Parts: sequence; structure tokens; C-alpha cells
Amino acid sequence: MRSTLYLRGLRQADHTVFAVADGQKTYRDPITGREQAYSSGQQVKRSILDAFVSEIDGEKRAPVTFVRVKDGNALKSREPWSECDPTYADQLVGGWMRAAARTADTEGGGVIKRRSPLSISAMRPLHPLLARVDEEKVITFDRRDDAANNPVVVVDKDGKELSADEVEAFVSGNNRTLTRMQFVGGQKRAYGLFVYDVAIDLSRLFSVTTDHHDPEMTPGVLARLREEDWIEKSGRLIAPKERRDALIPALAHALVYWSITSNQARTYSPLHTLALALSDRASLLGSAIRADLSEEETAWGGEKAEPVIEAIDGVNVFVAPSARGFIPGIVADPNALEAARKAIEEALRAYDYEA
Repeated sequence: MRSTLYLRGLRQADHTVFAVADGQKTYRDPITGREQAYSSGQQVKRSILDAFVSEIDGEKRAPVTFVRVKDGNALKSREPWSECDPTYADQLVGGWMRAAARTADTEGGGVIKRRSPLSISAMRPLHPLLARVDEEKVITFDRRDDAANNPVVVVDKDGKELSADEVEAFVSGNNRTLTRMQFVGGQKRAYGLFVYDVAIDLSRLFSVTTDHHDPEMTPGVLARLREEDWIEKSGRLIAPKERRDALIPALAHALVYWSITSNQARTYSPLHTLALALSDRASLLGSAIRADLSEEETAWGGEKAEPVIEAIDGVNVFVAPSARGFIPGIVADPNALEAARKAIEEALRAYDYEA
């Protein structure tokens, strides 16, 4: 059996923002020149890990410690550090990196890193012509209909609140008004069909290296894993079978049913999954779920692209009924997503992790 499992997913986005810290992330397609929305591979990975951990009874994500350094009267931020401990499910599957020890006397200073056995692409448009970014017009936040219940506070440049008499004198003397309405700037919204890819390195999925020249863990964690009956073989420590059996169903579920949880409620889109494709050969997935340029033109005379989901030898394709809204006549299965989950779980269980 090949040691890498590949997954491609096709999802539909409606009037949404994938992340809100700095608004919708975009790039410009070099061929069409169109602005394109995307969700970073890091965000997709975090969403998958969140779904993964939530499926395991009693499991929590590994703690992260945020370090602040006192510098006179100021506090400066240092790089947060994680446990670098594969007994946490999200770290075993998600990997880690710590550039330095958290304190001067902490065991195992220097760089400790483990590359995740999951390689995850950005979620990006299936084709530049099958997705778009719209700029929402400026909107208002208005409470003028209930002024008595929505006070206006005026402060000076030092943040000190003005008294009622001071406010009245300022308003009347400067011909100002204190309205209970505020304009909110516009926001970019993403629409269309988006695709993402995941490569799962089965040979490293549930194991860590014992190489002390390029360490993945501190000696203390390494010793504890041996005490906890991790299986040592060929320079690696492999998670016990009972632990693997508990994690596999949760991981299969997360790879199918993950959702972006970091976008705001008013920009929520369920990101319906239209299709999933599974194979042990990455090059085949691009043909199974793709877009073709149409010989027809759009109503306004531009190029037109059509989504294509096609059965190909060597690829298991799972098509949900929602795909019929975009591909006429396609054969779909109401239980497609559950069938995909079971197929992923079977592939994960079939691999011999102790070979």
C-alpha cells in the first residue's frame, strides 16, 4: 500500500468572509487578472484540527503558553511555546515548533520541531471564472429609534469623560449633534466554488522520531513515551494501537465535516460540500474534480467555465446532491459524505503503522 493518502474537496461559498482579522484575504489571478478570495492552508488546518479534537471524548487541544518579558515598565511579547508533546491528539496530527526554551533552566533548549503528517493547501477557487469577490457597500449601525436606551459618551483626548454640562456647551457652541448612528465600512465577500487538497503521510501519522541530532521532543518527553508503551521501531516511537484506534474515526470525521469557525456570525456560510475525491495518487485528483472552459460565452460575451466531477480509475469520487445545482444530470448520493468518511477511515485502518 502506498504511504500517502490524498483528498480533494469541493465546497460552495455564499456571501461570506473566510477570516475577519484583516477582512477577506484575496490574491490576483495572474491569467485573468481577477481578484480571488481564499482561505489559507493554516486556517483550513486549524479548522480540521478543531473538528478532530471535538470528536474525541475528553480530549482538549494542547495548551499554549504566551510569554511576556518585563522591560522596565513595559511588557514585550516573546514567541508562545507549546508542549511539543505527541500525547496530545492535535499535536500528534498537527505537528509543532518551538524555537527556544521557555526559561533559561528549561530542559531541551534550542529548536524543537515536528512537521505535520498532514499537508494542507489553501482553499481557493476551483477556477477564476467560478468564484468572485464583491465589495459590500457601507452600512450603518443605527439606534436612533431608541435614543433613551442608547447613551452617547463624549471623552477628551486623554480619555476623560465630559460631564453633561460640558457636552451641552460643546454641542451648542460648535453646532454639533450627537447621533445614535455610525457608519460601518464595507467588507469584501466571497462567493463561488472552492477547492482544497490534503495529503496524509501515513508513515508518520502516528509516530515521532527518536533522532537526537534533529530532535522532535525533549529527552523527558521521549522517556515518558517509552514508559507509556509507545512502540519503538526503526528510529521512531509509534503510538499504541489503542490510541490509534481512538484517533482514526475522529480524523476521518474531521477531514470530511470540518467547518471554518473563525468567521463572524453575520458572514456565516455553511460551505456545503459538493464532492470529495480520494486516491493514493495526487495527480489524479485534479482530473476528478476540475473546471473546463466552455465553448459557450456568458450573456455579456465573456469566457465561461463549468465545474466537472468525473469518475476516474484510481480515484473514489463522492458526490453530494448539492452538486446538482451546478452540474446538470450528475449522479449524486444523499449519503455521499458519510460514504467518504467511511472510505477514509478504512484507508487509515488498513495501513500497517508498525511495519
